[in-house]
Amino acid sequence: MAFVHLHLHSEYSLLDGACRITEIPKRARELGQNAVAITDHGVMYGVVDFYRACKAEGIKPIIGCEVYVAAGSRFDKRHETDGTRYHLILLVKNKIGYKNLIYMVSKAFTEGFYTKPRIDLELLSEHSEGLICLSACLAGYIPRMLAAGDYDKAKEHALSMRELFGEDGYYLELQDHGIEEQKEVNAGLLRLSRETGIPLVATNDAHYLRRADADTQAVLMCIQTNNKIADGRPFGFETDEFYMKSTEEMEALFGKYEGAIENTQKIADMCNFDFDFSHVYLPRFRPDTGETPEDYLKRLAYEGFEAKKGSAEIVFSEENTEEVYRARIEYELSVIIKMGYAEYYLIVADFIRHAKKKGIPVGPGRGSGAGSLVAYLVGITDVDSIKYHLMFERFLNPERVSMPDFDTDFCYDRRGEVIDYVSEKYGYDHVCGIITFGTLAAKAVIRDVGRVLGMSYADVDVVAKAVPNDLHITIEAAMAGPLGDMYKNSEEVRRLIDISKALEGMPRHASAHAAGIVITEDAVHEYVPVAVNDEMTLTQFPMDTVAKLGLLKFDFLGLRYLTIMSDTEKQVRLSEPAFDLKSVPFDDKETYELISSGKTDGVFQLESGGMRKMLVQMRPACLEDIILAISIYRPGPMESIPKFLEYRLHPEKIRYSCPQLKKILDETSGCILYQEQVMTICREIAGFSYGRADIIRRAMSKKKAKEMEAERHAFIFGEKDENGNEVCHGALAAGISEEVANEIFDTMSAFAEYAFNKSHATAYAYISFRTAYLKAHYPCEYLASLLTSVLGNMTKTAVYVDQAQKMKIAVLGPDINESRETYSVVSAEGKKAIRFGLLGVKNVGRTFLAEVIEERGTGKFTSFENFVSRMSGRELNKRQVESLIKSGAFDSLGTSRAALLSEYEKIIDIYMKKSRSRLEGQFDLFTIGNAVPDDYPEPEYAYPDIPELPPKERLYQEKESMGMYFSGHPFDEYERHATLLGAVPINDILTSFEEGEEAVYHDKETVTVAGIITSRTNKQTRNGASMAFLRLEDKFGEMELVIFPKILEKYSYFLAPDVPVAVLGEISAAEDAAPKLLVSRMEMLLANIGDDKVTPLKNKREIPAKAQNTPEPTRSDKPRTLYLRVENQTGDIFRRIQSLLDIFDGATPVVFYDASEKKYIKAVGRYVEILPNMMKLLKLLLGEDSVVLK
Repeated sequence: MAFVHLHLHSEYSLLDGACRITEIPKRARELGQNAVAITDHGVMYGVVDFYRACKAEGIKPIIGCEVYVAAGSRFDKRHETDGTRYHLILLVKNKIGYKNLIYMVSKAFTEGFYTKPRIDLELLSEHSEGLICLSACLAGYIPRMLAAGDYDKAKEHALSMRELFGEDGYYLELQDHGIEEQKEVNAGLLRLSRETGIPLVATNDAHYLRRADADTQAVLMCIQTNNKIADGRPFGFETDEFYMKSTEEMEALFGKYEGAIENTQKIADMCNFDFDFSHVYLPRFRPDTGETPEDYLKRLAYEGFEAKKGSAEIVFSEENTEEVYRARIEYELSVIIKMGYAEYYLIVADFIRHAKKKGIPVGPGRGSGAGSLVAYLVGITDVDSIKYHLMFERFLNPERVSMPDFDTDFCYDRRGEVIDYVSEKYGYDHVCGIITFGTLAAKAVIRDVGRVLGMSYADVDVVAKAVPNDLHITIEAAMAGPLGDMYKNSEEVRRLIDISKALEGMPRHASAHAAGIVITEDAVHEYVPVAVNDEMTLTQFPMDTVAKLGLLKFDFLGLRYLTIMSDTEKQVRLSEPAFDLKSVPFDDKETYELISSGKTDGVFQLESGGMRKMLVQMRPACLEDIILAISIYRPGPMESIPKFLEYRLHPEKIRYSCPQLKKILDETSGCILYQEQVMTICREIAGFSYGRADIIRRAMSKKKAKEMEAERHAFIFGEKDENGNEVCHGALAAGISEEVANEIFDTMSAFAEYAFNKSHATAYAYISFRTAYLKAHYPCEYLASLLTSVLGNMTKTAVYVDQAQKMKIAVLGPDINESRETYSVVSAEGKKAIRFGLLGVKNVGRTFLAEVIEERGTGKFTSFENFVSRMSGRELNKRQVESLIKSGAFDSLGTSRAALLSEYEKIIDIYMKKSRSRLEGQFDLFTIGNAVPDDYPEPEYAYPDIPELPPKERLYQEKESMGMYFSGHPFDEYERHATLLGAVPINDILTSFEEGEEAVYHDKETVTVAGIITSRTNKQTRNGASMAFLRLEDKFGEMELVIFPKILEKYSYFLAPDVPVAVLGEISAAEDAAPKLLVSRMEMLLANIGDDKVTPLKNKREIPAKAQNTPEPTRSDKPRTLYLRVENQTGDIFRRIQSLLDIFDGATPVVFYDASEKKYIKAVGRYVEILPNMMKLLKLLLGEDSVVLK
């Protein structure tokens, strides 16, 4: 008797199913079963991969889904009705069934989503053709009714479903996982079947492959629910029976039920659907002119050619004649049209043309598409591919199997506008994002599993750290290192690793691909199912699957530097209206001097520390040199930098294995850097076509050994087709020995994996040059735009502010009369300076700022009262004004911040009352005829005579209101001591772990850092001991400190916010988070230290904890009261004082003197232990004279 699993959840039932797609058909084959179904919860994410895996194993794939059905309408989205939704299994019989299923699954997201994607009976009744329906598990409608004792409703529903799906289309589903409720339900299902004639079918709701995998799936569920395995098995999986059972096991359970086993094979035989991977579904572009797309593209290409000739954008040379250009145009057009991609070019050119028309910054090109001359001529790219010897065939050739892909960069702020345009032009249901899946990567899955198993953070951290930080590292690969030893020596680690390996690589969550967009001729759900993620409609299949099904992907990428360049241009045009960055020549001397000096912080692609060092040695002098720099400074080719620089300086040392290589590799000083060079070597030496050469390059880059060996033979000896015609002549025919040919092929293979796309590098070199040009010629405007682009990123802002100061450019705080929304260029003391933008002030919105700037156009604000008076009829509120005061925006108006903070609410109330009176016409007998005209100057407000805020309080308020300091930094006075202790900048550590940056510091390296503590969080270990997490901030960065119990016990007395400290510790880096520091030693910093001899922290001898504190005075010597003078009892300083006093809890009473109210206030319930370190901290915060023991 044959059995087929018809109810199975793959890994794409996210964090629920533990059946790997690739293993399902293998397990089915092991069990002697000839078919298997996939029925993930509410989605079809994995059905194509499942189909291909089954076909590869000779197992029949059955496509299906376990859908959620709303109890009423899918449009009813109320909590009280959502709880009654139920499950249903739908299996695809044929193409019509597949179309119906993807339509319903799509509508479940776009129309029915409410906690889960839900269809309803209306959709089912309209789209049931071609589908087989099973009544589902205990969460199905009929099992629920039977369990509730409502047999009549169960029967009524069953009859209606049979009527909908037909005699052979609806089955009552039997399951037995050792759950008592199922036995009761199965008895009801048997009765239903006998009374109605509806056939039975046996399933097992498989969530894992083997019984032994039950614990693994339970851990997976706990990762989803954030529970620990010690809490018990996940709800609904109380037994270990939810696996792919053998036919014999299923017969033992359901053999007594007539037809239940046989019907599984019957259903499998009825399901005959195959995916079609042979078609390409291009969207249509219909020119408004009535021309065919092909004729329209030709016309645009030649019109573009003539225009660029006329504007001298294209300049012919002895090598690149007009005939060369025309021949290339004709060749490209012939390939584009023959392969059916004319409309693709036109669609891309159209949305780029629209973006440029709307003033949306567009990149010069990206990827291999920059190698197309036709793309340049129709406006898709700005790169002349002839001038820079770029290869069209790298993008498109007749032998290419995969579809071409134009990637386009847009201003990151306005990218959405271009997508909106495309959606409006082609239809919102014809344009869709592409899904991508975050997976349980090696380190992350170890941490997740460790948490579920109840292991301590420290124990799991050690294991996770044993996995190298290499990209795409697997646990299996990491076992060759220290992880393998841990595995052998600890049972706990062995269990952790075994479960982690079982779950590694499984999808964890779905999200939107960063840039991919699909455009289709018909609605997207006609081709693939769609989902909704964060209100964005996405294909349910990832990018590669979408491409295999013949849909065309367009990449709309957001690039920050396009916005930076555009913002800079706008600022430059305020003084130079005719300035156009695109007209700047690429031979500007000052630009290359800046690049060669290594002063390329903030320059696109050239700002990392390692890149800057290389540029100083390389001394680029032309755009081709920038292209080289971008291509070589990458993982892999970086190893060749010393050789490249040596050969560049001494070309006579270059040795070529054969003369043909000199012409190909001369531009890169004998090194293979470009993918196009690999292709050219194949063509020039072995006689391959460019299309075949591209196939070889791909095989080499993906290390496909079998393909590479076949191509090696053809490369050396040549190849003929079945008719004896020469396909390629081979290296031997070109006069190259077999030994040298093998050497060349090996060299290509070694470099092909890392070789860069020259077309892409060229397009990006345009941006690199232009950003460097702006920095060289308009540094103030450029840095202002850079700062705007990192608004809210304190670390980057601090770096760019420091850079401005080194260039002697002042960065000024906000000013109500001068600041614009973002950073802007102003004149200060006869020089250009950068002014902070008001949009960076917290609680201040765009609408209000627009009103401020508009009002300011009628004249500057002359006083705070003048500001309030003029803005009181607009969107003025007290929170905004308070933030503006604290930021220093009103400093230039002459009233101190302390006075403004004291009186601003009263002043706003006065003018808001006046404003309401004017609006409502509320004038009494005494004001009629004596009303003050609107333009009458405000009477001078009498502010109280109070001292200005202390400098530290001003700094804290700046940080509070803007996220950064302007009038100084709390760390300034401790910087000298920190340097003497050997502290390194925090930002240098952080950037060492950023992708593309030089690794100056490494994981587990011991370093000293110093800064101000900004926060402290206490936590309990599993053993009940206290540990702490601190945030430490210096002038350029912030990082987390981890203080384990023994270290905390030693230093806890001074670990409070606003305390300056130096810290020695070990760097702890994780692939998914910023590096932390595991602290081993600490020391408080001293202000304004002189040239005293200070021992670096790492060289200091450890002092016992007791010796660090001065002994407490004896009881007879103890002062009775601690007096503290504070400015008020509401400011940040007062809150910090209270936090500090909490730490030093003791027996001495505290009395505050409130200077604002001029009275003493006893702190009720507040007692402290008098220790020298506490006194030191209090005096640090309040001043020497404000702390008195008496």
